[in-house]
Amino acid sequence: MDRFYSLAHASIDFHFKQSPRDFVVEEIPLYEFSGEGEHLILFVRKKNLTTNEMIGQIARYLGIKNRDIGYAGLKDKHAMTKQYISIHKKHEEAMDNFNFDGIKIVSKTYHNNKIRIGHLKGNRFYIKVKKVNPTSAQKIDEALKNIKNFGMPNYFGYQRFGNDGDNHILGEKIAKGEAKERNPRVKKLLINAYQSHLFNLWLSRRLEINSLVNSFEVQEIESLLNMPNEAVKRMKAQTHPFKLIEGDIMEHYPYGRLFDFDNADEDLERFNSRDITVTGLLCGKKVKTASSFAGEIEKDFDDEINADGARRYAWIYPTDIEGRFNPVEAQYEMNFTLPKGAYATVLIEEIAKKKIH
Repeated sequence: MDRFYSLAHASIDFHFKQSPRDFVVEEIPLYEFSGEGEHLILFVRKKNLTTNEMIGQIARYLGIKNRDIGYAGLKDKHAMTKQYISIHKKHEEAMDNFNFDGIKIVSKTYHNNKIRIGHLKGNRFYIKVKKVNPTSAQKIDEALKNIKNFGMPNYFGYQRFGNDGDNHILGEKIAKGEAKERNPRVKKLLINAYQSHLFNLWLSRRLEINSLVNSFEVQEIESLLNMPNEAVKRMKAQTHPFKLIEGDIMEHYPYGRLFDFDNADEDLERFNSRDITVTGLLCGKKVKTASSFAGEIEKDFDDEINADGARRYAWIYPTDIEGRFNPVEAQYEMNFTLPKGAYATVLIEEIAKKKIH
């Protein structure tokens, strides 16, 4: 699908391919480990393996089930990744002798509880892109500055949709009971892909609306969007690149409770100062949906499925952004930190303003 981007520049040409040399990610844990307790916490470096493949290798070696190993999030296969896992302390001696190509235990400590999905604050990335000329480097500098100042859309990355990018098609059938999948993990993965697909379509539509608001006069937008004059004027007056619409569901950032946006100036200020951000729908049961004009847009990307829904940040704020151009090698290196659930490849695509996969 062609998607809308938030940055205004023309697309930038460079070469990017995910590999352990050019794509490095390090997990930032949600809390400090206590250094004591019955759980052994291992800081593991892996390359050319998915998190599940790495866990499978360690579980086989220890003669335990995969689910006995705790982890906070899934990391890319075609990358050098560092993440924390937890196993019972009784396996410590066996792990001291663990040896497998592509997996290295960097350090160890202890904690009182098992690491669980979501127990992470975010991830720190190092990315290298190639075949960059000085003009492109300048554009990348500018794009990174823009992202640093205003943030970026929180699309799901291509990794979410499987090797062929079409997991959401089967996911929709399973979610509606038109197809079956016995493996509960695979079933969840496929349904999630469908929810993510609809979220991405909605987010692209919202960025398209932002673009219309910036490019056209109030009267023209009114007929294009079927929105009253006043609502359009309010959007036009907003300084943030993502235009909030009455009925949007906001959430405190980087975590917190959900609430409705009702055009209050105070909430616009809080959005500008990153205290709150806007959320998008992951369709399903038991989920709060947008109302008013925002709800009218959202309902086109909602669906009744046999799974629980959720809200996801639609706009996020990468931090600690650094960029360096190496003219001799025609390469550009960047470092940045993303909150959990956000994709580094989405940031690269936002800069390139095109698909990189």
